[in-house]
Amino acid sequence: MTKPARIATYREFWPFYLRQHANPETRIWHIVGTGTASVLLIAALIAFSYELLFGAVIAGYGPAWLAHFLIEKNRPATFRYPFWSLMSDYRMAGAWLTGELAPELQKAGIANGEPPEITPR
Repeated sequence: MTKPARIATYREFWPFYLRQHANPETRIWHIVGTGTASVLLIAALIAFSYELLFGAVIAGYGPAWLAHFLIEKNRPATFRYPFWSLMSDYRMAGAWLTGELAPELQKAGIANGEPPEITPR
């Protein structure tokens, strides 16, 4: 089995990232995890708490990775593209908050923000 070609630019990565999050449930788990992790990170910085920092990492990655394995049935992009994935988690959450996520999903080939239909052969 050959390894897929590495994505060279963030411009190419963003649509890939969105396709990796085609299922709305996966996106919800990511957005909830990103929001929770952000609050915990701010609290960790204010309180100088390693426990809260650890909690932020678990809250951010735990729900997201579970969603990939149990809902999306794919491998998290974080494993190959950690920085771009983190950037995209925040970009997706921001696009959702501003109502811009649906057009971004459509540009990435995800019709109406829903997973693409799979037709049997």
